Amino acid sequence: MRPMSGQSEEALVECSQAGDRAAFEELVRRHADRLYAVVVRFVADGEEAQDVTQEAFLRAWRSIGRFRGQSQFFTWLYRIGINEAKRRAGRRPPAELIASLDDDAVPEAPDWSQAPQLRLEQSDLRDVLERAIRDLPMRYRATVILRDVEGLSTSEASEVMELSEAAFKSRLHRARLAVRRSLDEYFLEEKQ
Repeated sequence: MRPMSGQSEEALVECSQAGDRAAFEELVRRHADRLYAVVVRFVADGEEAQDVTQEAFLRAWRSIGRFRGQSQFFTWLYRIGINEAKRRAGRRPPAELIASLDDDAVPEAPDWSQAPQLRLEQSDLRDVLERAIRDLPMRYRATVILRDVEGLSTSEASEVMELSEAAFKSRLHRARLAVRRSLDEYFLEEKQ
């Protein structure tokens, strides 16, 4: 048996589709950390993120035969992971009522260009940013995580979300404005 680590992703997918568990295990090794990093931003805690990641890989294994290679494997896998995270989030009772971003008028964000260094030096900026993203409704959170945190292209991220690029860009814009509004509120409180 030859080692799987040197094989291309396409070859591993083909072997997996033929029932080769070792090939699929290599795909898991290659993508587990990245998928977990995405999923943990969608769910309540690390343990749940591990469960979601594991379930996503189980679902991927069961449906690997339906993967047609029209997208990259990780794009397909992300879609499975995000759908599983959404499914689990839908079963949880909401912590509080969330207003729809679609119905709110989105105010213009203030210009931060005068003191960006001061704001970046805040030791808890990362925590505030993570919390702002986590507080977004799932469909908006996904856009920010895929595009801004994970660095997927607009095309890849819209494919994961099963949206047109225009719809994806619209959601991403609204999500970024909401995050920025949260950051503005935090910094206004800090100044007082």
